[in-house]
Amino acid sequence: MVSSRAAAEPERRSREQRTSDSRTRILDAAVSCLVESGYAGTTTLTIQNRAGVSRGRLLHHFPSKENLLVAAAQHLATSRFAEDGLARADLPAADVDADARLDRAVEVMWWTYQQAYFWASVELWTAARTDGALAAALLPAERRLGAAIRQTVDAFFEDYADPARAALLRETLLTSMRGVALTYGFDPRDPQTDPHLEQWKQLARMLLLPEGGPGRA
Repeated sequence: MVSSRAAAEPERRSREQRTSDSRTRILDAAVSCLVESGYAGTTTLTIQNRAGVSRGRLLHHFPSKENLLVAAAQHLATSRFAEDGLARADLPAADVDADARLDRAVEVMWWTYQQAYFWASVELWTAARTDGALAAALLPAERRLGAAIRQTVDAFFEDYADPARAALLRETLLTSMRGVALTYGFDPRDPQTDPHLEQWKQLARMLLLPEGGPGRA
């Protein structure tokens, strides 16, 4: 005989799955609205309609627009960074071709700045300058994400040089790539042919490989 508790278990799991699914739809819809319409053009109503959820369901998950949009950008950034970023990159083995491995790592880091989650974050950063409530919600989330990104990059670079050199390269690449990527908002072009890409690779070799790498002066 099946107990009432056992019978209720599938129903509970189904309810939890529906809750998780609706939350994910809301977050995905919010990111799409941010990228397509910007912060000013993104409202809870447009997100609600795009996600196909009720007003009550949206407010149950996210009582304020600020918390919703911050959660959306962080959700996409963390999931994509884990699945598609340096942590999952198909890199050559360091003991086989250290140059190629380092070059590929720089390419993958640069690639992350061409993704939707970067532009969603840019919309939030810009709006937060004059929106205190958004800034208060954004700051702790950005600090958590930044720590996760640095940890992943550090785990890769630690095989090449002392921690001080690796940290110098990490911060230089992250800040420089972010600055260059911002110009693509008004001057779109092919990121694979950006002259900065070769400069970043050269910098990485100079800092992390002996004498700038095999065959280099």
